[in-house]
Parts: sequence; C-alpha cells; structure tokens
Amino acid sequence: MELRAAAVNALSQHRKAALLIGGAGAALLGLAVGYKYLRKPEKLVRVGVVSQLLVHPLKSGKALSVALAECLRTGLKFGELQDRHWMVVTEDGHMVTGRQEPRLVLMTLTCEGGQICLNGPNMEELKFPKKNPQNRVIDCRVFGADIQGRDCGDAASSWITRYFKAEKTYRLVHFEPHMKARKPEPLFPKDEEVAYPDFAPVMILSEASVKDLSSKLDKPVTVERFRPNIIISDCEPFDEDSWEEIQIGSVRLKRVMACGRCLFTTVDPETGVISRKEPLDTLKIYRLCDPSEKHLYKSSPLFGQLLTVNKTGILQVGDEVFKIVR
Repeated sequence: MELRAAAVNALSQHRKAALLIGGAGAALLGLAVGYKYLRKPEKLVRVGVVSQLLVHPLKSGKALSVALAECLRTGLKFGELQDRHWMVVTEDGHMVTGRQEPRLVLMTLTCEGGQICLNGPNMEELKFPKKNPQNRVIDCRVFGADIQGRDCGDAASSWITRYFKAEKTYRLVHFEPHMKARKPEPLFPKDEEVAYPDFAPVMILSEASVKDLSSKLDKPVTVERFRPNIIISDCEPFDEDSWEEIQIGSVRLKRVMACGRCLFTTVDPETGVISRKEPLDTLKIYRLCDPSEKHLYKSSPLFGQLLTVNKTGILQVGDEVFKIVR
C-alpha cells in the first residue's frame, strides 16, 4: 500500500509540474504574440541620398571628403582617423577652435603608415607617430566639460604655435579609446559619450538647405562652412528637420536636437578669414527656434541636425537615406 501511495503521489507531483511548465510556456508565447501585434510596425520611407561624407579629424580643422566611412557610436571613422579626435589646446588644456584662431580651418591632419601629418599654408609638413604612449595625458576642457587628451609632443606644439604666429604656446592632443570621454547636452541619452565634438557624434545637413541659404546671400556658401558629417541630396530645404530616425545602409541614427549656430559659421573655410557677420546674420532672420525652445537654443539660429548612433555600420556616398516611420 505504501508503495502504491508513493507512486500515486509522484504521479500527482509530475502532473503539477507539467501544468506549471505548460502554463509558463503559454504565458511566454502569449507575451511574444502580443508584442508582435502591439508593436508598431516600421516603415522605411526614402527621403534622400548621401552626396558627401566629411570627416574632421582635427577639431575646427579642414574636412576630409571620403567615399566611405565607418559610423561608430562616437562618430565617423576613416582608416585611422576618427572625427574630432584631435584638438588644439592652450597650455592649461582649454580648447582652441576657429572662433579664436580662424586659420585653424586651413590646417589638415591626415595619417600615413602610422604617422600623423600636419599641413597648413606656407608651412612645411610635420610628421610624428600616431601612438605616443610615453607622452603625458592632459586634462582638457571643452565648453566647461572635463576630458582627457594625449599630448602629441613638442614638435607638434612648436609647429602649431608658429603657424598661428602666436605669442602664447599651443599644444595638440589626441583622444584615445580608454580615456575619460565627455557627456553631451542633457538632451542626449545618459550613456552617450563623445570626444571633442561640440555636442553630437554625427551632424547631418542637406544640400537644399545650404542652397536655400545661399539664395539669400550676396556670396554663396558651401556645406563645408557648417562642418556636417553627412550631406544629403535629393530632398527639399530643411526636410532633415523632421527626420526623427533615419537608416542609411545598416546604420541607424536618431535625431536629438537641431544645431544652434554661432560665430564660427562666419569663418570662410577657403580663406580662414572671419567676417563676424554672414551667413549668421541672415540665418537669424529666418531660422530662429520656436519661442518654446528658447531655453535650449537662446538666440542661435538652427541649421542642420545633431544625431546619435543607434546602430553602427558602414556609410557610403550614394547610399539612399530612409526615414523610419512607426
């Protein structure tokens, strides 16, 4: 009798376990089916084509126009050069941009065989190793935020100081992956980090928006003046303002905010001369923010859009651009 009772009890327990497992499986299946039907389906709507890709290895330096680039969480990368990962600083580590030294826009920083090459008008090319592990790491400041940079050495410092014909000493720093990065504006995701860009890892701008602005100026301007990363054609002026999420190839980008423009837009990228007037004055006539957003942009006109990278991948000139609609 005891043996029979034990067998019955074991069978009962087995049935209970089977029912529990079956119930849990059904619940999970129900959740999965529910998620499938409750989730808003995605639709890709073609909105343009990538006409140019610009990488700015040196903050405020001359752009490199490339046919293909990696799009990483921290911005575009071409070979060993990543967007805004080098920066000119004062001896105490404060950033130097084209606002203070307009001729910075004429400087080029490239890389050949592990050697960084600096070039500028009326200057002999300077080469030095990209990796300088023995050089000190400097605590730097970008718009009041702390970040680090590897000093690129005395030769680079002397070259830049002579280029600017400056009485004070300038230095060049390089951001390395292991270093303390910066948190952008509060609107950006909490886990977002950047090196030396003003704010976002990626900026987009359309050719049509630049053409629209140029039609209002005595002298037309080019996209290089506004230092975007991805330039888009085959769309209407300011269409990019309404693209909350876009896909280019396998890359997915999400809009965070518009790009508020400053005095730097008045530096001519071809001459390195600052006018302090155009095209900024004209932009202020018709590209100011909505009054409800003045706490974000104040009196800065808006031109171009700042994005984060939700999915990394390869970008190529000629890629179609799709707006993600849910």
